Amino acid sequence: MIIVYFLYFILIVSIITVGLSALLYIYQCDILYAGFFPPGSRSTVARPGQYGLPEKEEILITKDGIRLRSYVLIQYGDNVAIQSPTVLWLHAHTGNMGHRLPIAQVLYKRLGYNVVMLSYRGYGLSEGNATEKGLQIDAQTALDYIKRHPILKHTKLIAYGQSLGGAVATHLVARNEDKFDAMIIENTFLSVPLLIPHVFPPMRHLVYLCHQKWRSYKTIQFIRRVPILFLSSLKDELVPPFHMAKLHKAAETSGGKVWRDFENGTHNDTCMQEGYFEAIGEFVRDYVWVS
Repeated sequence: MIIVYFLYFILIVSIITVGLSALLYIYQCDILYAGFFPPGSRSTVARPGQYGLPEKEEILITKDGIRLRSYVLIQYGDNVAIQSPTVLWLHAHTGNMGHRLPIAQVLYKRLGYNVVMLSYRGYGLSEGNATEKGLQIDAQTALDYIKRHPILKHTKLIAYGQSLGGAVATHLVARNEDKFDAMIIENTFLSVPLLIPHVFPPMRHLVYLCHQKWRSYKTIQFIRRVPILFLSSLKDELVPPFHMAKLHKAAETSGGKVWRDFENGTHNDTCMQEGYFEAIGEFVRDYVWVS
């Protein structure tokens, strides 16, 4: 009888393991790229005009034929716009670009930057389904658009990524360093396999099944010249703060590294912490305007 119970136990454990393995392998894109959250994010996207920003939308076509929605917020007057830095905004793993318009409003109005932001494939009103390769293509498409734009191509360019967007930014800058003047990353992880044990502890032994890698701890080492601002919330409940600390340590850029942490910040409220926008403004002033 003991042997029978033991065999049943082994069977149950095996079924659970196989089930978790299947969930992680098949549905990891749905888990990682949560464009459906919060509810309505795939059907409703706020407009720039709601925040007093230029009502300019572009549809970008990727090399694999996906139509992406993008907002292009350019300072009024060509001379002003050309002298203003341009921020390529790469958002986090939930929501869409409309949810980031309050932050874009500060960057545009208070700091005087041009802002280009997009909803990745599978987010907002953009087509397609999100994958690591797909988001890399989307970011490259936005960069190519900027470099073809009659005004923006003459401006200083900053890649700015929050959370997942930081991984996207790191990959993009590493592949196109000659096109960028600075990079800002916020609450970004070392890699997805290294993040899983924290976010999904029961799956910590199944990380070998993870096919969405985002190995930023390796990629960031290929950035040799571009200055980097690291924004880290010390009470981040999703990405352990030591991920950002290790990314900062791994970066070997000669352009300069600036670290700014926020003692009471959590994963999603970093932008609400005291000194957040001041840190960005000081970094751009010291490392972008002067170059």
